[in-house]
Amino acid sequence: MSLFNTPLTFKFPWRDYQGKFLDGFQEHITDNHLHVIAPPGSGKTILGLEMLLRIGKPTLVLAPTLTIRNQWRDRLVDFFEPAPANDVLSLSIKDPALLTFSSYQSLFALHRSFGENANEQLVQFIKKHNIETLVLDEAHHLKNEWWNCLFQLKGIEGLTIVSLTATPPYDSSALEINRYFELCGPIDDEIAVPDLIKNEDLCPHQDFIYFSRPDDAQIKYIVSYREQIIDFTNDLLENDTFQSFLMSLEIYQNSETSLEHIYENPSFFSSILIYLRATGHEIEPAKLNILGFKTKDVDFPSFTYEWSQCLLQEVLVNERDNFVAHESILMPIEKALRTIGVLERKKVDFIGNQDLYRNLANSPSKLKSIYEILKDTSKYLKTETRAVVLTDYIRKEFLDFKGKELSKLNKLGVVSIFHFLMAQDGFDTQVGVLTGSLIILHRTALEELRSVMPESNLRTEALDFVKDYYFINVPESGKNKIVAAVTKLFENGTINILIGTKALLGEGWDAPSINTLVLASYVGSFVSSNQMRGRAIRVDADVENKTGAIWHLACLDPTTEDGGKDMEKLKQRFQAFNGVSLNDEPYIENGLARLGLPEKLNADLDIDALNTGMLQEAQNRSVLKNRWDTAIASGNVLIRALKVPYEKEVPFRKTKRLAGLNAVKYLSVQVITGITLFLPEFMLKNFGALLNKGWLSFVYLLGSAIMVGFGPKTLKALKVYFLFGNQFKKTKKIATAVLAQLKSKNLLTTKSDALRIISEQNVNGTFMIYLEGANQHDCNLFVSLLDEIIAPIENPRYLLVGQSWIKRKLGFRSYYVVPTQFARRKEDAVQFKKHWNTHVDGSKILFTRNLEGRKHLLKARFAHMRYQFEEVSEKTVIWK
Repeated sequence: MSLFNTPLTFKFPWRDYQGKFLDGFQEHITDNHLHVIAPPGSGKTILGLEMLLRIGKPTLVLAPTLTIRNQWRDRLVDFFEPAPANDVLSLSIKDPALLTFSSYQSLFALHRSFGENANEQLVQFIKKHNIETLVLDEAHHLKNEWWNCLFQLKGIEGLTIVSLTATPPYDSSALEINRYFELCGPIDDEIAVPDLIKNEDLCPHQDFIYFSRPDDAQIKYIVSYREQIIDFTNDLLENDTFQSFLMSLEIYQNSETSLEHIYENPSFFSSILIYLRATGHEIEPAKLNILGFKTKDVDFPSFTYEWSQCLLQEVLVNERDNFVAHESILMPIEKALRTIGVLERKKVDFIGNQDLYRNLANSPSKLKSIYEILKDTSKYLKTETRAVVLTDYIRKEFLDFKGKELSKLNKLGVVSIFHFLMAQDGFDTQVGVLTGSLIILHRTALEELRSVMPESNLRTEALDFVKDYYFINVPESGKNKIVAAVTKLFENGTINILIGTKALLGEGWDAPSINTLVLASYVGSFVSSNQMRGRAIRVDADVENKTGAIWHLACLDPTTEDGGKDMEKLKQRFQAFNGVSLNDEPYIENGLARLGLPEKLNADLDIDALNTGMLQEAQNRSVLKNRWDTAIASGNVLIRALKVPYEKEVPFRKTKRLAGLNAVKYLSVQVITGITLFLPEFMLKNFGALLNKGWLSFVYLLGSAIMVGFGPKTLKALKVYFLFGNQFKKTKKIATAVLAQLKSKNLLTTKSDALRIISEQNVNGTFMIYLEGANQHDCNLFVSLLDEIIAPIENPRYLLVGQSWIKRKLGFRSYYVVPTQFARRKEDAVQFKKHWNTHVDGSKILFTRNLEGRKHLLKARFAHMRYQFEEVSEKTVIWK
């Protein structure tokens, strides 16, 4: 089908990876849904145009900004032939044509304009104009109120939806992520960064992290915050009136008649029991039976911050209206939490409130980090330095800063970064400031700017406290021109370092010469971070063998083992980045693991050594290119895999490999060796017993001694086998059951005879499982189902219940989830159970939407605090 009377064709040859993607296009679009990840530099807009032309139906393209909307139209006119007539194209959603380019804002405005029954009228408007294809460009930009009208359109029968993005919003809330994928559908295909580098459309690049610690004032603030929480928790455990209040609640007093309430919110009921047990109260067996436990099965967890948070969120916020008679008890607790900063915006958060996070994310210690990065880069690249520092705020309050009292620069921003650099002795690299409302240039750059913009009447003002630097006042009408002019000065090397805000330079701004990017931004999501990152990884036609260094800043929380909120945010951010490993054998993968960071990022970490190593790696640019070349040559496609990390206290090398019985052998050797050494000594000491009491008594005494001395190690050997050796093998069996179900239900688009389950484990103990021979859609579906099965149990419709008494007694996981995909109908769940019994073990299926099922579901969630799969599995992307 052709959209226009005369079919349009792309003027140029398709790049290899674009051609490969288009070859599979018809296969993906059969369900009227296509979701594609296309990184910066891949020609996303051109591919989008080709797709809508191949679909051949009247189309509405929605873009996040007017600039990007116009780019769609311009690309069609410039890169396809013959040129389409003007009457078949439209930039107005109110007056659509065969091909309409608009924005999400315009769609929302149209939706609002309909007034009453807006949803129905919007749907009728789309149908009236025969729009049959909807293209969503960068749908992660959507604001909350815009989703409604898009879901109304999604409900139109027969509408084809094509979603294009460079960065799915993985670091958003679970609600936002689910909403995004509900609208856009599962990822069908992804254009691989390695392909772009191989094709020289992106340059080799590496992400680095520069670590800092809070200053003394911040450390004091954090320590005080943690100490106040400890004091509060101790006081709460000694609060007799609060204990009496909880024990007087209907849910506790009359638990048997409050089952519906308990099963609606089992975490709250559990938190009450855990709290009361921590205060020394005995918990009646009947209350534990409600949760599906026998008394001897229960291993009460400590009253941790998480349980405290769960308990107080309910009594102080969610159910507060029900406890009006107890305000004299609850109000002092609320005031104490608000004083600490734990209760804000109707949310109890002991882990770290927003003020604590901002305190670290905005730490002035990052000013020194930025300086060290730029100093080292300038020393190595000299006049070839093209560094951009992007941050969130301008911080004009620091414009009058003078001297070298750097402690006064206590907030991260454009002006504070500029002044911090200028205050450093010997730092003479050319620096420029470029924001929407503030421009600062060196005298030499200003002179060249005048020659570039001779017609402009630039008004300048010398900075009082920074020699040879000037403010530039630009009229509103000339802002676009001066941004382009300053960019040109940066491109030609008149300016080596440019400091700006992500609002101006983050999206839409382009300077191919960038070889170093410092992301001093913490407000934006990783969507905007990846767009900023895209500025530094593009090739520069004027620079042969360009490489890009992208620096992320982390201020570590010294009171935690994992580095705190900054590292948590970076971990989320890195999930979107496919990059080459920093050390050892080169491989390409997303996530933080490829940087080889220490497991613990606590106060004992030698960050100076870590930062020095990062700086050295950043300047090994020729080595970086070689690592990319080697890693790219080792594979040809991105594979979506499930990764289960090894995060035990005992090093993996000591417990040996998960793949076999080495772990149990290791401990068995210890037992056998111990007995061998122990036996002669025992016989010498007990020879008299052998003569006086006979062989039977001697053997009994020997057996007792062996059980006492070596029984615990023998039991440990058995547990190690099941927990370590069996974990890897069982995951493979579960994967086999999943694949069998997918095949039997015809849910795969790849030919079944081409599929093979691959399971691999690294020397560090982590193992991965993926589907070989499948397209991206099938890989993603397979991994998502496998992840759902072994992830912590939430609220599935059906459970698979293991029937092995021995494993239950040893504390192994005996409950697994029937994935949502297989649980919508009972017959599908039963069919999956048959595959499970064939490939995994003999489990029975359990429906959780009745009273007995809820009991089992609660037991599945709370009975074992440490499941067999206690590590959090994660979906990863690797180049194979």
